[in-house]
Amino acid sequence: TITTGSLATGDSATWTQSFDTKAVGTGKTLTPAGSVTDGNAGADYAVTFVTATGSITAVDLTATVTVDGRTYDGTTGATIASCTLTGVVGTEEVTCDAADATATFESPHAGSRSVSISGLALTGADAGNYTLASNATATATIATRPITVTAATDTKPYDGTTSSSGTPTITTGSLATGDSATWTQSFDTKAVGTGKTLTPAGSVTDGNAG
Repeated sequence: TITTGSLATGDSATWTQSFDTKAVGTGKTLTPAGSVTDGNAGADYAVTFVTATGSITAVDLTATVTVDGRTYDGTTGATIASCTLTGVVGTEEVTCDAADATATFESPHAGSRSVSISGLALTGADAGNYTLASNATATATIATRPITVTAATDTKPYDGTTSSSGTPTITTGSLATGDSATWTQSFDTKAVGTGKTLTPAGSVTDGNAG
């Protein structure tokens, strides 16, 4: 604005101003510029430009984090797959740094789960012009843990039941640390015979009804 003097009747002016640098900061110098339209290329005026001060505040960015799915292992640890940013101005050099971040499933059990992420940061030459919440959330899937349980070979005298004293074993896969299982098996019929089918059964105690 004109703070001393005034334009003559019929004259006009266009003023602009700019910060000294584009970087975030306070007490930054604002320099005015412009020209008067007076029919004489502005030569009828002696214009003195006076600077002022202002601030440029950081832009808040939004992080979108993806997390790798994995197989159930009884823990809540998760692995960050990617982190992208929304809100970066133009082609400025700023990226999401998840190298020191941690990701935690809300539950260790199988299923689609919410994941809490903490420790996100910004890197890049222009990172100082932005802010980013260090925490975020994502969704990923914990897949069921496959195991194969195989009945044990068993022979017994006829006793009128299909019960078997053999104990089935896990022959493919394994239980996660801290989980346990109870296995039983039975003959297909109570009748005397050879080559009879023994069928295993049982359940896993994993805090999630197996």
